[in-house]
Amino acid sequence: MSLPPVVDADWVQEHLGEPDLVLGDVRGPNAHGRGHLPRSIPLVLGSPPPLADREIVREFAVEVQRRLGRHGVTGAERLVLYDRGDCVGAAASAQAALLAGHPHVAVLAGGVAGWPGELETGAIELEKSKPSLEARLDAVPTWEELRDRLEDRQLTILDVRSADEYSGRGGYPCDPRQAHIPGARQLEAERLFAGPGQPHEPWAVRELVGLPEGSEIVAYCHSGSRSALAALALRAAGYDARNYPGSWHEWSRHEDLPAER
Repeated sequence: MSLPPVVDADWVQEHLGEPDLVLGDVRGPNAHGRGHLPRSIPLVLGSPPPLADREIVREFAVEVQRRLGRHGVTGAERLVLYDRGDCVGAAASAQAALLAGHPHVAVLAGGVAGWPGELETGAIELEKSKPSLEARLDAVPTWEELRDRLEDRQLTILDVRSADEYSGRGGYPCDPRQAHIPGARQLEAERLFAGPGQPHEPWAVRELVGLPEGSEIVAYCHSGSRSALAALALRAAGYDARNYPGSWHEWSRHEDLPAER
């Protein structure tokens, strides 16, 4: 079963109607009812929680498994998630589905905004299921994992905030400290995208990142949205990339965690 991390509208149109393809609209049931991709279902999974330790992540994984089951998603299908078009919601939901243990998850680049065909309207009937999924807790890095791996040369921590945020010259006033995680490299998330919800070609992303394909990367930003997008583009480019949802908003609150300027 082949499913790249990011698919485009042409790919979906080519495979639409295949029995193992499920399109999940993460915008919510109201938006879905007003206009959705053909044969799609409303599928709100939520985002991995910030300010989370390993136990909270475990509890969230179980809740996502329940939500998948309530919408008839078993884990045997190819699951393609989409949002309004910027991929922020879809990228976070994809991480939630991977955390729950779904083995085949992708995001539709451009979402509804980039769909060239007709949209369907109205509510649909959902069939409940009992998915047989084993949570993959490593899909969501926690502050504990990063703390314990700061000296791990196999892991690249990528700060996808602005240069001012990275250096500590700027940032959000809600954060008690302005700096970055020690050893992190900096690359703004926007540079990985050709436009909203449209990652650059894999070769171009790899050229920007400057790491061999397959390298392990954890991306972070201020509160996990930009880094969810960055991780999506990085996975599409062939990296073993994950998003740290707590990001600097969480890290800066732990006084015992080191910071670098």
